[in-house]
Amino acid sequence: MALSGVRINSREIYAKGKSYGKYGRYVELKGYLDFKVDPTISANLSIKDLDLAPRDSDGFVQFSSKFILVTPEDNTKASERIIVDVVNRGRARVIPTFNRSDVADQPEGDGFLLSHGFSVISIGWQWDVVESEQLLGLIPPYVDMEEFELPGETVVQISPNVVHTGALLANRIHIPYSVADLDDNTAKLIVRDWEDGPDTLIDRSRWHFAIEENGTIKPDQDHIYFPEGFIPGKYYYVSYHPKIAPVVGTGLLSLRDTASFLKSDNSVNQFGNKFKYVYAYGVSQTARMLRHLLYLGLNSDENGSIAFDAMLPHVGGSRMGEFNHRFAQPSQQAASGFGHTFPFDDNDSEDIYSGKKDGLLNKLRVLNQVPKIIYTNSSSEYWRGDGSLAHIHPNGYDLEQASESRRYHFSGTQHGAGYLGEETVVVGGGAHEVNGRYTFNVVDYRPLLRAALINLDLWVQQGIEPPLSKNPSIDNGTAILPSEFMEAFTMVPGIENPSLNKLWGIREIQEDEHFQLGIGFYPVIEGRRYQNYVANIDSDGNELGGIRLPDLEVPVGTHTGWNLRHPDSGSPDDIIPMKGISVAFANTKANKKKNQDSRRSLEERYESREKYSELVRISAKKLVDQKYLLNDDIEIVLEACMARYDAAINAEF
Repeated sequence: MALSGVRINSREIYAKGKSYGKYGRYVELKGYLDFKVDPTISANLSIKDLDLAPRDSDGFVQFSSKFILVTPEDNTKASERIIVDVVNRGRARVIPTFNRSDVADQPEGDGFLLSHGFSVISIGWQWDVVESEQLLGLIPPYVDMEEFELPGETVVQISPNVVHTGALLANRIHIPYSVADLDDNTAKLIVRDWEDGPDTLIDRSRWHFAIEENGTIKPDQDHIYFPEGFIPGKYYYVSYHPKIAPVVGTGLLSLRDTASFLKSDNSVNQFGNKFKYVYAYGVSQTARMLRHLLYLGLNSDENGSIAFDAMLPHVGGSRMGEFNHRFAQPSQQAASGFGHTFPFDDNDSEDIYSGKKDGLLNKLRVLNQVPKIIYTNSSSEYWRGDGSLAHIHPNGYDLEQASESRRYHFSGTQHGAGYLGEETVVVGGGAHEVNGRYTFNVVDYRPLLRAALINLDLWVQQGIEPPLSKNPSIDNGTAILPSEFMEAFTMVPGIENPSLNKLWGIREIQEDEHFQLGIGFYPVIEGRRYQNYVANIDSDGNELGGIRLPDLEVPVGTHTGWNLRHPDSGSPDDIIPMKGISVAFANTKANKKKNQDSRRSLEERYESREKYSELVRISAKKLVDQKYLLNDDIEIVLEACMARYDAAINAEF
């Protein structure tokens, strides 16, 4: 058993002792999981540099993960199902997301998961998460740099919102890769005017590995100093030789081996319960990580047994990520490299550029250990340039759906669930630190996500197949080129389209022998672009082809999966990551005329608030009949739609 020990540091009653139906009260356990893996066996050979990591006296490589387990207090009441929360940048996401909690210190929310009997274990898998009471990270093994014949480089993206002269050598606020040599003349700083734009090299004499403190510039191994200033709206990439070398891919093993442990008798000894069904949930970064885990065949453990029975990768698009190469930064997502490579689809296919044949599930199919999978995506992943690649061929035809998976597009949504009143300011690190030009998307897709989880659970336990995949399609005309969208999206007054030549996308990458060994040099050599597709729209500007909530079926506004940078943030014709737009219809026919709005007003659409409520309920019930929505969540959808209707009537969004 690769999970060798459990250290429980605390055990407390969860949610202030609230009882959840037949499952009773829950407890929360916190501590560390310890791992010992054999780097020589076939199940672990795909992990880059694991063979170079220090070994104990028995020949094992050791590492540890921080964890939080929420499970019924009375183990005799516990169900047989547990969700492994593949935490996003150290943050536990499963419980607050599915329980629709909008309060940070009350993740239990409405108790959805607990009332359905799910246990949840959140696992720290990311090496560079800063140690914190609130965050979960991995304590990885480190390779001695002397072991490397050819070390390679790392790359850090800097995408400022305001002019500044210094930056941490990390993506987000993570532990940096310290630079090995402050005077390294092979280090490079390039700049692009937009994310997919051409590279311009900035002369090495114009910037330094240094930090400014109290007006004094000091050499520093963890920071870059650019006295001319990083310009808002531009994309900078600094590449260099790091001083440290964690075995990043052990994070993948921590997930696999936790899943196997939970099904074992050892889990009974430590947690009081052995689980029969283990599911994985990942969102955004960690959805891409689950795709990577599948591709590497790591759903097969050291004993040759299946680890995860099912997976729900959410808003991961069609990419993988920096999860298993030397000097990888798992929070990196924009810089071209290891996370942007073929394959994109579950099934075996041929890359249009390299001619290579591969599929995301190929390795696991050979082992007969493919889990049940439901992929869910918002509209933002399509506008990011990769969302369509998993189900539409770049040459413009629909791909065959894998029998082991379903794929759902939540029409008219942004990367994270929307809500009324969100400020048009994204606070975060790197590419996420930007102001939006337009009101952010208000559509809350979480009820659809809850239905997907229950459908996945029924598929595993009872063999009840989920509803058919629902995505934009070439065959039925609901998928179009971005240029065709630009031509059609003219009905919303005051909204400018993104610049067509600045849209993000995925390009072919030259994979030399070093790249194939997990050793990167930057910037990578990029070539032709993979053609992507986005959802077609109706006369209101709302998307077709995916699962349409009542927000789109009986709308009070237009909802997109893209937004633009605010002019104060630079590059105002460039889209911002992960955000969409919501623009309400005019409340009256007179205001429609005044606003020069071609869309019908609310007054013209709905004779009364009561009639609108009735139409929403009918639309929601249709989704229940199709199994895309739970009957218990009709009232949640209705309440949200009515709040948006009231806001639109009062011209509040």
